[in-house]
Amino acid sequence: MSPTPKAWRDALAAVVAGFAVMAAVAAAGLACAGAGDLPGGAFPHVVAAVVVMAAGGWVELSGGAGFLAGADASLSVLPLSVSLAGALTAGYCFLRPLHNRAVARPRELLARAAPLVLLWLVALTGAAFLARRTFGISTDDSPLGRLGELIDSAPTVGFRADLPATLLYGLLWILGLLLISLLVSRRAPLPAGLVRFHAAVRPAAFATTLLLLAYVVLGLGVGLVAAATQGHGARTLAVLLLGLPNLAWPAFTLGFGGAWEGRVEGPFGLPMPQLLDRVLRGPDLSTVDVASLARQDSRAWWLVAVAAVLLLGAGVVAAVRSPAHVRPWQHALHLGVALALATLTVCLLARVQAQFGLSLLGIGDVDGLGGTVRLTPVLWRTVGLALLWGAVAGFLGALLARPLHRRGRVDESAPV
Repeated sequence: MSPTPKAWRDALAAVVAGFAVMAAVAAAGLACAGAGDLPGGAFPHVVAAVVVMAAGGWVELSGGAGFLAGADASLSVLPLSVSLAGALTAGYCFLRPLHNRAVARPRELLARAAPLVLLWLVALTGAAFLARRTFGISTDDSPLGRLGELIDSAPTVGFRADLPATLLYGLLWILGLLLISLLVSRRAPLPAGLVRFHAAVRPAAFATTLLLLAYVVLGLGVGLVAAATQGHGARTLAVLLLGLPNLAWPAFTLGFGGAWEGRVEGPFGLPMPQLLDRVLRGPDLSTVDVASLARQDSRAWWLVAVAAVLLLGAGVVAAVRSPAHVRPWQHALHLGVALALATLTVCLLARVQAQFGLSLLGIGDVDGLGGTVRLTPVLWRTVGLALLWGAVAGFLGALLARPLHRRGRVDESAPV
């Protein structure tokens, strides 16, 4: 079945809406961060670079100061607030025309998805061509700055999107979004051969997605309170608009016992929370877990209580949305696997690696102009505990949901 004109129209609407929302969120966050003051009309190019990264693309950094200095710069971070805004918008627009029946032929779903994927990659290509610029940077009173003034050779930093890598990772991003959208939505149709998996996959997938979104909402509330009461409001809003899930989702993993490793060195660091920055600033690689955070601030133990409550809530939600014949051990298996996969995704998306340095005449880094930020998950520990606690939450949630599990009861022989 070839895509119909209506399928192309719906795909175009989803792509335009998704990129418009991502651009708006990115522009607002960058404006709060002070990027609106960049010279030479560079602001739209920076917005495009953030949108490219948010859609899974790859942006390369470069720099130097003529023959005086070379630059070593790299950045691997996903602005997950922008990604989440675009994913929710595009996913909703993709699912909305499909909410009319329970079963659809595979060719029909492909005819719906193919135009969206194609148009998404076209829009991503346009953003990638816009995402390139070079900036001059301030060196203040450093040796490089004084030499640069003498010979009129100021240091610069530039960025450009790597188009092949951007299209490859962007394709994986949009395909993953469409797959997750079909898994989470109870009303979206499935091919007839996959309907029997509805009870095993969709309730747990929906509950896990709701759990992650709940953490984002909680983080937003905490961030807004901090912006209103602790000063640095613009910087806090910039973090909320650009990287709120980058903080909220790792906090969730810490709450059930997960761990991350990292290091912060130099004048650049994590903008918030300062508690995390203090833990990571050390001579060696530091382990970030609830215990290490609590040594700096005992309120970190609240992460455990919040995780316990929300995990149990997710277990209840998954059980309520499942057919009544599903047994507690099956709920435990479904939610455990779903939470482990979601945690693995969070670990891959929320990791941060950034480095910048200028070497003077190739003989050493310039003081004050170099820095390293690294934050990566302890994968086996974090994913393993997610599987364990997801199973526990699924089992307990099934027991708690029994008195609530009345609407939509079905028999074991009924279709699902």
